[in-house]
Amino acid sequence: MTDATTRVRELNLYRQYFDLVAGTKTIEVRVKYPHLADLTAGDTIRFHIKGTDKTCNVTVLRVTEYTDFETLLDSEGAANINPTAARDEQLANIRAIYPPDKETLGALAIEIALP
Repeated sequence: MTDATTRVRELNLYRQYFDLVAGTKTIEVRVKYPHLADLTAGDTIRFHIKGTDKTCNVTVLRVTEYTDFETLLDSEGAANINPTAARDEQLANIRAIYPPDKETLGALAIEIALP
């Protein structure tokens, strides 16, 4: 539940990552797009599985910016991002979603918790 001052961000997730958010994942990885630049602790993210009505709300605990995905994975710990995949597999998966020109915008580690 959110109060009137809580900002709610709507973001899409692939099903495999949505299931992790609803379970054991504690760090969400995103590119620092302009619409996420002011994301902060206390905000709520409502994740959607694209093309469905399935959603999951999480509370943002912390947002940390990194220059690239490798530094983010090494600093945050790969198991916190995806407990089911090894670091190198995660790096390849993230870079398949976000091409190099997007990574140059910066990488965000968003620590999240279920309400």
